[in-house]
Amino acid sequence: MARRNARRRGYWLLGLFLPVSILLVWQILAATGTINTQLFPAPSEVIEDFLTLSMNGVLLENFIISLQRATLGLLWGAGLGLTVGLIVGFSKLSEGILDPTLQMLRTVPLIAVIPLFILWFGFGEPSKVILIAVGSFFPIYVNTFLGVRGVDRKLFDVAATLGFSTWQTLWTLVIPGALPSILLGLRLSMGMAWLCLVVAELMGATSGIGYLIQDARSLLNTSTVLVGVIIFAAVGKLSDSFVRLLERRLLSWRETYAG
Repeated sequence: MARRNARRRGYWLLGLFLPVSILLVWQILAATGTINTQLFPAPSEVIEDFLTLSMNGVLLENFIISLQRATLGLLWGAGLGLTVGLIVGFSKLSEGILDPTLQMLRTVPLIAVIPLFILWFGFGEPSKVILIAVGSFFPIYVNTFLGVRGVDRKLFDVAATLGFSTWQTLWTLVIPGALPSILLGLRLSMGMAWLCLVVAELMGATSGIGYLIQDARSLLNTSTVLVGVIIFAAVGKLSDSFVRLLERRLLSWRETYAG
């Protein structure tokens, strides 16, 4: 156990090498005047701006708003995607009815439907949450569907022999067998939720981290733009790490899983 923990810490430190090296080189280039600090402010300036926005409460206020939008959209989109993916994967009839239409909708770029969302729902919160929900629906739907279809058919024969009901088969056999694909879909849905959040907040929002970025861009305040980008990157990494932690907890029983 101690050896495994030490190995994990080593991987974590190794992962820090590249970003830390980039920041050091960036700081040196900015300090020596090699790069234009108006376009590429030094990391020290970005940190100073981050501290200023944190202390005056602007950053926290906008971050909470963005987090609420992303969470609400993800819960609706991923929850619905998981449910529909299980239904379509479990039933050939449902696949024939639903999957062709869903696959057609999946290929429509979200950017193309944003004007429709604005016309239908306005510039308020519903249009932003629905955009995030639509974006996070398809990754988990596709992966759940593939995960269910990848479950060994012999398990269904075992369930029939033991007299399992449909619910028992779904809960005790199908979901555990499809769990790796479901968790992968959740990771992708989380990333898509943050991506759609940025798009939603850059187009007509009056609050949130995306709005903060847009407002700073109009004022040519590049350091604040970078603060917003770093916030999105950090929260995206934390959410992805949370799902990977779930994978280690929930998939440790699988011989093929090396978590």
